Amino acid sequence: EINTASMSYVRQVVMRCDYLMGTLNPDDPDRPIYKEYINRCRPIEKYKYDAPKPLLDELNEPPMDKWVWWYFSFEHNAGLSDEKKEKIKNTHLPGTADYRHYILGLRGKAEGVVFDNFNENKHCITFRDSLELIASSKNKKDEYFTTFTAGLDTAYSKNSDDTIAMSFLGITNKNKVYVLDELVLNNKFEKVPFAPSDIAEKYSEFLEKNRKTYGFAQNTFVDSADQATITELRKFKSKTGSIYNFNNAYKALKIIDRIQLQKGWFATGHMFIVNTCTNYIKELKTYSWCNSKAKTEPEDGNDHMINSVQYAWIPYKNVIG
Repeated sequence: EINTASMSYVRQVVMRCDYLMGTLNPDDPDRPIYKEYINRCRPIEKYKYDAPKPLLDELNEPPMDKWVWWYFSFEHNAGLSDEKKEKIKNTHLPGTADYRHYILGLRGKAEGVVFDNFNENKHCITFRDSLELIASSKNKKDEYFTTFTAGLDTAYSKNSDDTIAMSFLGITNKNKVYVLDELVLNNKFEKVPFAPSDIAEKYSEFLEKNRKTYGFAQNTFVDSADQATITELRKFKSKTGSIYNFNNAYKALKIIDRIQLQKGWFATGHMFIVNTCTNYIKELKTYSWCNSKAKTEPEDGNDHMINSVQYAWIPYKNVIG
């Protein structure tokens, strides 16, 4: 189980051996074993789509020649009867960390996760579901959207996993908030890194795409710590006559209070995510409390989409939940 071994030991083995085979169950995606080794492997093309898409998306480090990654599920075990497979699957409750790890084969932290009451089965909807809400909005029947909003969190480093995260949200007459779309960019994978001027154009394209799909988010909220991007967005608005307002995000609401609000909305069924927002869903499953006894603050990581979404809903928090 290479994910539980000492990294010093693994590095020595890899450096010295001519052939290595390792096995592992899904684990915390922040473990160095993934960045240094597993995510540099690639599946054989013939068997590539046996694996869940979230796992394939995480094989995102520069590949090494002849480093092969295999995905095995219960379906690949010819020694298990269908009855036995069902028995194993039913031992874990859907939505729990163990179910994600051992039944679905997905990565994620098992302990210390901030949004531990987030459950994909309960809190995720399909793109088609979101379009049905749009149809209801046109007729003002049952539940319909009353407000659209958007957030932007930025990090331009080329030497880290930090991202530029865009989010688009809708709020309904039933006091529910829906994360409808996302766009995540990372300079790490760009030959010519994105600059604030590039993001001004891309963010506007993202907003326009969602205006045509869902509705008009006139007010958008951008990380107030990044005045360079805000300046470029306002310059873009001045030059093009953009219909969007680019506002500084309201950060007076403390992070711990934002977390409390969101956990409350998950608990009472007032927050949902379209399941194509895979980066946000991944962060919800990995964003954790700092590794200390007190655990009074979350980590500074796995949070760019989380921040972006929070910037979008903070001004409207009193009409959610």
